Amino acid sequence: MSDADIGRACAAWVTDNWDADLSVGEWWQELADAGYSHPTLPEGAGGRGYNRAGNVAVRTALADAGAMGPPTGLGMMLAAPTIVAHGTPEQIDRLVSPIVNGVDAWCQLFSEPNAGSDLASLQTSALRDGDEYVVNGQKVWTSGGKIADKGMLIARTDTSLPKHRGIAWFAFDMLQTGVDVRPLTEMTGRAIFNEVFIDDARVSSDDLIGEDGNGWRVANDTLMLERMSLGANPVPLRSCSPGSIANNLEKRAGDMMDRGWSGEDGVSQPNLALWHRLVDRARDEGRLADPVLRDRFVRFYELAEVNRLTAMRGRTKGASAASPNISKLMMSELFRSARELGAVVLGMDATLSSDSGLDALVQELILFSPGPSIYGGTDQIQRNIIGERGLGLPREPGPGKDTPFSELPKN
Repeated sequence: MSDADIGRACAAWVTDNWDADLSVGEWWQELADAGYSHPTLPEGAGGRGYNRAGNVAVRTALADAGAMGPPTGLGMMLAAPTIVAHGTPEQIDRLVSPIVNGVDAWCQLFSEPNAGSDLASLQTSALRDGDEYVVNGQKVWTSGGKIADKGMLIARTDTSLPKHRGIAWFAFDMLQTGVDVRPLTEMTGRAIFNEVFIDDARVSSDDLIGEDGNGWRVANDTLMLERMSLGANPVPLRSCSPGSIANNLEKRAGDMMDRGWSGEDGVSQPNLALWHRLVDRARDEGRLADPVLRDRFVRFYELAEVNRLTAMRGRTKGASAASPNISKLMMSELFRSARELGAVVLGMDATLSSDSGLDALVQELILFSPGPSIYGGTDQIQRNIIGERGLGLPREPGPGKDTPFSELPKN
């Protein structure tokens, strides 16, 4: 089926099924049942088996029809494809459906205060106790933690093994005794990131994704998906947060369509939708003939297109092992470029506080823009990985790979 055929079929389906009077939960269930919520997942696992171009065709059809998009968040971006890749059929059936229909929101319990850039140094423990594991530790920079029903947890199950082994990946219940989520307020005034304290919480062995001791391999696939997704810059759609805590499922879908072209938690995304709004603003003010400003517009457009094409190439066979890292690094640069372009277009208005409209989106983008160079792996770490995996440069010196984790120096 060609991309054009996919787009036409989806457009016809949306015409027959989109109704602004449906609740958010009802509409998301319609999308999930049709395989259009997460169409890149395999058939039988919540999707249609489309490639990235097919996914773009679906999102374009939804956008053109003015329909609400699928659930947002890390469950869709990371948890569902990771579970499909490494989970059992029972786990896929049980865990993926509540992601694609928006019932469960997910967060990522990876980074720790002393294990960020060197994530494999994590110290959160998961000790086997019959059919369960008892979890203790602390996580930080947990995006969406305050609204999450589930978490992608990596924890150490065996300290006698080297640090890249003895790790397990769990589908972790966030709504239980022993889990304390504390928001971290940013200079935007929002709290996208959180720290999570885990004290004698439990996770069933049935929620171990992959094998115990092989969690680093599973986590690397999650990180690859994260870096590819952060740099992919797909067709923007109006949507909202999933899950029981966000409390959006019973709301009227049409009422969620007035929220503007913002991303998760209201952060403006540096995509071509924003670019068009900035062009319109400059045109309305009679500034579009300014050659310096036109040059800035062209440079941002070029960067956005190259970033999009790089992300597409990264999903093809034979792509460099460092392709996700290149996409992630380019995404950080795209945020910085959008920040500078937005400030130039707004001029002095960029220094004034606004509650709505383009001014507010650009101002929040300016404040948020340092974040993307840190989350999902810092720009410096991306360059290290590109050097090692893409260019074949020697790894940084350190203890031997077979050194037991218990013998490694801490902090």
